[in-house]
Amino acid sequence: MPEAAAVTPPPPPRAEVLGVRRIRLVEVPAPRLTAQERQARDRAWEDAVAANPKLFDGPVVACAGTSWPRPGELHVYWSRVTYRHYALRRVTSSTAPTASLSVSVLQPTDDGRVLVGRMSPSTAAPGRWQPPGGGVEPPPDGERLDLAALRRNAVRELAEETGVAAGPGELALWAVTRGQYGSVGVLFLAPPRPEPELRERFGALAPPERELVELAFVRSPGDLPGLPGPHADYLDPVVHRYARQRPPG
Repeated sequence: MPEAAAVTPPPPPRAEVLGVRRIRLVEVPAPRLTAQERQARDRAWEDAVAANPKLFDGPVVACAGTSWPRPGELHVYWSRVTYRHYALRRVTSSTAPTASLSVSVLQPTDDGRVLVGRMSPSTAAPGRWQPPGGGVEPPPDGERLDLAALRRNAVRELAEETGVAAGPGELALWAVTRGQYGSVGVLFLAPPRPEPELRERFGALAPPERELVELAFVRSPGDLPGLPGPHADYLDPVVHRYARQRPPG
């Protein structure tokens, strides 16, 4: 009997990267779950925490949908959930939306490369390569979630993950990504900095507190295969777009 050929699993779907000039955020109620969905979600969350006790069920913003009323203008409908909600992705019988809303920062070097980091084993995406960033925290009651709030979230993520302190006014809205589960990521572009400065700031972070355990600097999509392990679904198209838009020289 001939030996069966090895089957290579298909690559994960590639995220879209879309240009955007304006973002409007609209709060809507959290998804309504059936009793069965809540029970299945809680079981899936408990299994995830048993595998990684450092997972935290804190408040986070979920993406309930999007619309493009005109070219370059994105409306994002969002709701308040906790990280437990995303355990529904493991529940095949659930039809509840599980899209997330995140922010990321493209941090260039002064020679035209861009910083990416490898996530710590204790995070929800262990070993994954991605730009600095993370989920969006919901605003306090009575306050708005708007583009300024997204910038503040991005500033915080950049500082926590790389040690780079930037002012909100230094981050320019650059693009949005749309990926698995319909998740939306808002990307900001930071001013260029020398690589030695970026490595120095990262090295000054206390190791136990790092969400990123390693940095790399990529110039083009051809550099990505040299990063071992999983990549964020939007990393390749983001680097493609950045390489096309980067000034020559």
